[in-house]
Amino acid sequence: MMGYVLAHYDGIKAFSESDFREDLKSLDITVLVFHGEDDQIVPFDQAPRAAKLLKNGKLISYPGFPHGILQKHKQSITTF
Repeated sequence: MMGYVLAHYDGIKAFSESDFREDLKSLDITVLVFHGEDDQIVPFDQAPRAAKLLKNGKLISYPGFPHGILQKHKQSITTF
């Protein structure tokens, strides 16, 4: 988490205020959505919604895992 605080703030602000639903619907490639079920930053209930909007989306969830699972639990991540 090293970086300019204003850049972090602006990025989070833009992401939280943007509606990506039409973008997700337009993707026609296979997309793996993986999400920690204990994510306190991005609520888990968003993951199934995102996966359903994708034409070829697959959701894999990780019970008890927090936000940033690639940094904290990379050895536990599995794919289809």
